[in-house]
Amino acid sequence: MSSRSSRTDLPERVAVGRVLRPHGVRGEVVVEVLSDVPGRLDAGSVLLASREGAAGTDERREPPRPLTISEGYPHKSGARVRFREVADRDGAEALRGTLLEVERARVPPAPPGTYYHYELLGCRCSDGGRELGEVVDLVEDGGGLLLIVADGERRVPVPFVERFLRAVDVAHGRIELALPPGLLETCASRS
Repeated sequence: MSSRSSRTDLPERVAVGRVLRPHGVRGEVVVEVLSDVPGRLDAGSVLLASREGAAGTDERREPPRPLTISEGYPHKSGARVRFREVADRDGAEALRGTLLEVERARVPPAPPGTYYHYELLGCRCSDGGRELGEVVDLVEDGGGLLLIVADGERRVPVPFVERFLRAVDVAHGRIELALPPGLLETCASRS
């Protein structure tokens, strides 16, 4: 079953990093790594640079700019990267806050039983046949991943843990849950 074939709400591009700041004077930048794919920030990789908030929307101010990595190294807060197209600190400073993306087709399938965040966003959730709403956000907390499920009247953080999951079908945008009694009432916030 392919998670890429049935849904039309998935983004065209997937963020794999975010430029945090320049590093040094030769055009290097420090990147927050948003991908688990090995080699994503290796020399020779081509990424698409777009301004924050443009990913997956139709509100693009300009088309993404391709950038080719000439050097990439681990760094204490992510990675240190140099792009062929950026020669100095001013060019690196201009990239601050830029999302680094790849086409969704270049994202390998998630290992069995795991899911990419972009696949979970937009999924409709139900609990024992009762519709709960749509996943509108994901929050990593100390105990794992929380799905933020909203129905227009309330937002509920739902732990994305195996014992609460009946079925996850990202190809059709559905998550079937088996929540403990009282969880929704206890955790819901009115929006």
